[in-house]
This record gives sequence, structure tokens and C-alpha cells, in this order.
Amino acid sequence: MSKGIVAIALFAGLVVRAQDRREEPVRAPERSGEPGHTSRSQPSRFEPHPPGRSPRPVPVQSHPVRILQPRVVSHGHGEWRHWEHPAFPRPVYYWDWSIVRTVTCVAEDSYGDQYPITESATPGFGLQNMTSVEDDALDRCYAQSGQDPSCALVSCSHG
Repeated sequence: MSKGIVAIALFAGLVVRAQDRREEPVRAPERSGEPGHTSRSQPSRFEPHPPGRSPRPVPVQSHPVRILQPRVVSHGHGEWRHWEHPAFPRPVYYWDWSIVRTVTCVAEDSYGDQYPITESATPGFGLQNMTSVEDDALDRCYAQSGQDPSCALVSCSHG
């Protein structure tokens, strides 16, 4: 009987501790007038990480990653049907938007296959346009992976 009480007390302590450490809840992104697009606010001031190694372990791939050939698409004109993917916290990009000429985003399916897309960044391209580029990569992943619902955004970079 005392083992059960100790287990309950331990569990209750872990729950209280987890609630103390909890950050702000992740809110679903606000929808703009265009279907499938979200509005994004400007990023907060950049704070570098503390020096040294990250306390989180490095993920290990259990099999080789296959990277499909990048596809170049016109901004907002991806050739894949839009996937109504689950909401997720969008990355914040601290880029000098005036020098960005192309953006490449990569989505990955549950097998580790990666689906990169590249879009030209015309003058005026900025953070507000990144949602559609990210979504194009997710749409490609979902369409070409046989509708794998675990497709996730891996990264975006610029050239």
C-alpha cells in the first residue's frame, strides 16, 4: 500500500515541477485572408545561445537519408495540392532580407526522405512570405511521399 502512495506522490511532484517549467503555450497561428497562409509577427531581439555544447543529445539517423532533387517553383505557385497539415511553431528567421535572392526549404517524411524546394526572392520578399515557401516544401513532401502525415519542416536557408 505504501508503494502506491509513494508512486502517486512522486507523480504529483513531477506534474507540479513540469507546470513550473512550462513556457507559454504554443498558440495556433492566426489565419490571414488567404487560405493556407498565416500572418507572422516580427521576430524578437536575437539572443545567442550560451557557449558550450547543447544539453540535448544529437539525433541519430537509423538509416541513410535520401534527398530528392530540388524543385524550383515560382513564389506562391507550387505544383502540389495544399496539405492542411497540423499547426506547428514556425521558425524565426534572423536574415538580412535585402540580400536574400533565393530561399530553399526542406521537408522530411517518416522514412527520412527529404523534399527540397527553392523559390526566388524578389525585392520586398521577407518574413511574411516564408509561410508559403515552408508550406510548398510540406505540400511536396505530402504529395510525393504517398501522403505521409508525418511530413515535417526540417530547415530553410537562403542564397
